[in-house]
Amino acid sequence: MEILGISYVEWIGYLASFFLLLSFLMRNITTLRYINSLGCLFFVAYGILLESYPIIVTNAAIVIINIYYLFINRKNEN
Repeated sequence: MEILGISYVEWIGYLASFFLLLSFLMRNITTLRYINSLGCLFFVAYGILLESYPIIVTNAAIVIINIYYLFINRKNEN
């Protein structure tokens, strides 16, 4: 399936890149981590569709790190 001559797999990659880029425009670190996680999840989906383990592993690790700092580490600070 294509939209504007671009496959749905490529659209997922563009969407992942968009959210990743958008995350670096955030001033608030919490917002940055949420949006970055969304981009990374799209990259994981993209990696699965491409069967590219380096994309999957790297972005899954970043999501785990973001979850750690958003939820686990925050509890230790209080």
